Amino acid sequence: MQQNIYWPRLAYLQKSASTAPLAVFRILFGLLIGVSMIRFALHGWIDMLYIQPLFHFSFYGFSFIKPLGQATYLIFGLCLLSSLMVTLGWYYRWAALSLFLSFTYIELMDQATYLNHYYFISLMALLMTVLPAGRYFSVDVFRKPEKACSRMPAWCLHAPLLLVFILYFYAGLAKLNSDWLLHALPLKIWLPARNDMPLIGQAFNLPWIPYLFSWFGCFYDLTIVFFLLYKKTRVGAYLTVVVFHGLTAILFPIGMFPYIMMVTALLFFPASFHHQLLDKLSKALSLSPARLHTDHSYRFPLHHQKWILTLVGTFFIFQLLFPFRYGLYPNELFWSEEGYRFSWRVMLMEKAGQVQFTVQDSHHAPERVINSAFLTPLQEKMMATQPDLILQFAHYLRDFYTKKGFTAPKVYADTYVSLNGRLGQTLIDPSTDLARETDSFQPKSWILPFKDEIKGL
Repeated sequence: MQQNIYWPRLAYLQKSASTAPLAVFRILFGLLIGVSMIRFALHGWIDMLYIQPLFHFSFYGFSFIKPLGQATYLIFGLCLLSSLMVTLGWYYRWAALSLFLSFTYIELMDQATYLNHYYFISLMALLMTVLPAGRYFSVDVFRKPEKACSRMPAWCLHAPLLLVFILYFYAGLAKLNSDWLLHALPLKIWLPARNDMPLIGQAFNLPWIPYLFSWFGCFYDLTIVFFLLYKKTRVGAYLTVVVFHGLTAILFPIGMFPYIMMVTALLFFPASFHHQLLDKLSKALSLSPARLHTDHSYRFPLHHQKWILTLVGTFFIFQLLFPFRYGLYPNELFWSEEGYRFSWRVMLMEKAGQVQFTVQDSHHAPERVINSAFLTPLQEKMMATQPDLILQFAHYLRDFYTKKGFTAPKVYADTYVSLNGRLGQTLIDPSTDLARETDSFQPKSWILPFKDEIKGL
């Protein structure tokens, strides 16, 4: 076995694992993203979400990423092609990189469409660009058998498992708050609204059901990875994954995420399980089983080891620390949402609100803005409760009215927002001229304090 010349004392880096689990994951992961791209096209969401809107909300620091008009279809087409090439393991490295770039571009085109599971897919796709997932059961190795490897460094299997652990465990930590555990919010609002579901719908009217779902959801997130790691509980834990995410898919419209997690959980099963799946797939495709067997082990080139391990280590240090950045802000997290995104806080709040903008200058009477003249219903809904989106739209209005002849227009926002069923409160200081404020990572003084307390992490 080739010795690691950079970290010779770390025996862990010398351990190896089968490449079969990563190959199975590659196939299913690529397929699901491909299906997601097809769904977007068939439902007309590409046009509705990215082409029709007059304005798009950018992520801070990524304002240069915008939809490309009708060419936006090409980005989705590239993502679809890349996902299929990843599934096949055809020019795998380039396909994985293309998948990461195209999917992440789609994710960043409009902040109003942000979902945690998009972020997870981008991170997993990025991780897959450095993992040897194309070295087993792929078009690449069928074309060039000398590339086939049945073993790889063990960390290549453990890295995606660690990412799954962070997602689940941090989501569980986020549920350790008074609204979720003590008041069953927001499930107390959401579940009764689904009481028309066949068979189980009436149960959602029972007052204790939201508490049961809340406490089980917290327990599930905090412990599911440990149960999947333990051999004696693995099968039962996976069935729980299927039931939990299956029910989530039925109750809440969150796209392909439940199925992505069902597929990802298969990584916890032993190599023998994945070999059986690949053997069955080989027979179904009339492929020679002999091509699956090789004695070669994948090793990163010596001159690549140091920077690959450094980058992967930095990636995970960032993922472990970044979700806690909310502690740097004085406002209630659910209220201000400063540090909320990209922190695995999944379905923790129900916010509803409305915002009325007024634009004025020294030469024109104050003019009230009709938001729907500029925004789609989804954009207007998401913007009304998120301060940074309100600020972005205020800047858009400033520029729009400047072109209309206003001189240094001032933009004020009259906001009314309800969090988890509470009475509505004013979110933005109505006396603040948002046209003069700038976005940054600094705390925003123009966000008014939350008139309540949510205890917990």
